[in-house]
Amino acid sequence: MDVTENEPQGAPRVVRLEDYTPPAFLVDALELTLELDAADTEVTARMMLRRNPAARADRTLVLDGQELELLEMRLDGALLADGDYALDASLLTLADVPDNFELQIKTRIHPHTNTALEGLYLSSGMLCTQCEAEGFRRITWFPDRPDVMTTYAVTLIAKRDSYPVLLSNGNLVDQGEYDGGRHFARWHDPFPKPSYLFAVVAGNLHCKEDRFVTRSGREVTLRIYVEEENLHKCDHALVSLRQAMRWDEQTYGREYDLDIFNIVAVNDFNMGAMENKSLNIFNASCVLASPETATDDDYYNIQSIIGHEYFHNWSGNRVTCRDWFQLSLKEGFTVLRDQQFSADLNSAPVKRIDDVNVLRTHQFAQDSGPMAHPVRPAEYMEISNFYTVTVYNKGAEVVRMLQTMLGDERFRAGTDLYFDRHDGQAVTTDDFVAALEDANGVDLSQFRRWYSQAGTPELHVSSVHDAARRTWTMRIRQFTPATPGQPDKAPFHIPLRIGLLDMQGQSLPLRLQGETGSDGPPARVLELHEAEQEFCFTDIAEPPVPSLLRGFSAPVKLVMERADDELAFLLAHDPDPFNRWEAGQQLAVNTMRRMIAAYRKQRKLELDADFVEAFRKTLLNEQLDKAFLARALALPAEAYLADQCEVVDVDAIHAVRLFVRREMAGALVDDLLYAYEANQDTGPYAFDAAAMGQRALKNLCLAYLMELDDPGVRERCVAQFSQAHNMTDTLAALGMLVHHDLPATHEALTVFYEKWSQDPQVTDKWFALQAGSRRPDTLARVRELTAHPAFSLTNPNKVRALIGRFCVGNPVRFHAADGEGYALLREYVLRLDSLNPQIAARLVQALSRWRRYDERRQALMQKELEVIVEHPRLSKDVYEIASKSLA
Repeated sequence: MDVTENEPQGAPRVVRLEDYTPPAFLVDALELTLELDAADTEVTARMMLRRNPAARADRTLVLDGQELELLEMRLDGALLADGDYALDASLLTLADVPDNFELQIKTRIHPHTNTALEGLYLSSGMLCTQCEAEGFRRITWFPDRPDVMTTYAVTLIAKRDSYPVLLSNGNLVDQGEYDGGRHFARWHDPFPKPSYLFAVVAGNLHCKEDRFVTRSGREVTLRIYVEEENLHKCDHALVSLRQAMRWDEQTYGREYDLDIFNIVAVNDFNMGAMENKSLNIFNASCVLASPETATDDDYYNIQSIIGHEYFHNWSGNRVTCRDWFQLSLKEGFTVLRDQQFSADLNSAPVKRIDDVNVLRTHQFAQDSGPMAHPVRPAEYMEISNFYTVTVYNKGAEVVRMLQTMLGDERFRAGTDLYFDRHDGQAVTTDDFVAALEDANGVDLSQFRRWYSQAGTPELHVSSVHDAARRTWTMRIRQFTPATPGQPDKAPFHIPLRIGLLDMQGQSLPLRLQGETGSDGPPARVLELHEAEQEFCFTDIAEPPVPSLLRGFSAPVKLVMERADDELAFLLAHDPDPFNRWEAGQQLAVNTMRRMIAAYRKQRKLELDADFVEAFRKTLLNEQLDKAFLARALALPAEAYLADQCEVVDVDAIHAVRLFVRREMAGALVDDLLYAYEANQDTGPYAFDAAAMGQRALKNLCLAYLMELDDPGVRERCVAQFSQAHNMTDTLAALGMLVHHDLPATHEALTVFYEKWSQDPQVTDKWFALQAGSRRPDTLARVRELTAHPAFSLTNPNKVRALIGRFCVGNPVRFHAADGEGYALLREYVLRLDSLNPQIAARLVQALSRWRRYDERRQALMQKELEVIVEHPRLSKDVYEIASKSLA
């Protein structure tokens, strides 16, 4: 890249997909020697290069680098002088090089000053790397792009007393001692990989070890490296890793390919985890768990993330992306794989609800804002800004649609062909779709628009029942709103899973007009291709109740008129769990939208009795899974409600949602108390679907009850906080208390911190709970906590827990009418920008949809964005988000 990280910004260079060209040179082998030291690390890179026959003839070699001190360079052994090459802040250029040659480069880097946490950096006394997307250029000069796949041989040298453990990719082939208390380790990875998968860890670490025997009988050593005090928190991650390895063999036929698989937990990490070949580096919060320190959600997420990073061994490592525009090739497919893994091991309906909740709350919002982009972006200034819910979560939905249309067996045939055809290659999303086409003899040309067109399609549905002809006709019009750079949209290829119910809640057979044979199936997938289509079903005697978009078969918005009684009917009877949940959510949205309108007109709020009754029946339905019940009884989040409004009135949304919670608690108090007591868990902690569902339902009931001004309920909450034997229940109770200004709240926060002050993952929870409080003094408390000794601006987890949680997860306080929340965000974005631009850029996105608010808030947010954009030496990370938000 030709814009350094903190160069003064005007208009950073835009990188475009249409400008892609193959690399002029390939690197067949790379030998790296790192003499590790926190202050000064010397890196010697010896690479074997050859001209790429697929590229245009060019005798100029261009290498990427950033914040490197060049010490020496040799071409085929000959020392190069200053005049033999051109060097600037980000590029090293050698003209007129041979077709095949050896290049040796020696550089010096300074890990202890690397606060961006890209490349090689220092974390809690250990040295570790993060090279995706463009971090390897901070280690040595190299063609740092994913389509240059190379075999790596790595020698690590360090003082044994400082860094007794030395890890890199592949298999350990040699280790030994040097003079002066130094030792070395040599690692070799036989599989070619792009530079973003390179990894090194050096530190005083201890490991928990296990074994896994593959289906072909090979034994693989599994190790999780942590600080000694965290060894007891590794068991769940090891179990999850074994589960993932077996699941991938059984579901996708993918077997692990090396002798060892290492995971390292790191406290300072920009992401959740990184799939480096055979050496996964994890944010400690995504790998460490014990019942006393981790919640059900933590356990669940750890299982999912362990699976995700392991699955990358094939969908990302063995087959990788040609360029960063193809990021969803590996991430979208792998997110789908980890979602399937979690669904198979836990509750599939609940997993689907949770995944769709993330998509609709965050990705749909991104699609309707200034940062809207296709699953395969067409351009970027800074690629780190495109590790988004669109690329990941919508990308997963795109692959899921392919599976829905092809069916499991044909989809598996397509993925088998994809892996076999492209093993060891860097490819594109078109290559992935082509493998599915070729394996099944289908044409997916129109489907490819999901990769190139941004935006969330809307399906406008109407229907007519003809009693005389016994037909029911459904008309569907698809429309996708304009997005930046894409004013007009072509129709998508959309799978729509549907069912029809009679008035007793029974499924009707679905037979389309013109079909012959016996009764049709009770559910089927329709495929939409046109801007407008009709589907006529026969033998429908009475007007049915349609159940559409079952399982959320496509990432679209369904637009159709639904009466409240029809939604209540589906909530009670729909056999599709997702649509049953969705009916309750839509009923709640309709109810609260009417109340928001009343609130803005200063009318008295009243909660419809039928709405309460529908939720009462759901609560008392003993046939339903308890985890499902907890989701079905939860009201839509304020952020999701905001997206249903033309102009976001944060105060009205918050007041109405709180009013509904209090009214429901009052009307259902006896039922909620009964459910709370009936779901008490007195045994040892268990991580399984039944136990998690029981805790989720119990804590949801207590959260509703805590909206009442009832001393007895508060005593129950304090008792749960004090007596709980697991972090799930402890944190749930504390999370309810923080919304109330009570002596018990202050005491509980003090007790909690004093008990867990030495555990960074638990103190993150302590910060986050207070940042998410709805109390009016929350902003003042957040500012106070930024001076707390446990808070560090250089630790991404702490920033996310405190600043991020307040700005993204507490809309009523962040969007306070005085604009002080926006000022806090601007202040910390600019402070972080010089330290860690990635984290700063993620924060500034909280202002990106400023045009959706009232005029006063718009002006306040716009002002802060303008201050940010005009700041001298702004990183391209932040500049891209802020400037696009203002455009």
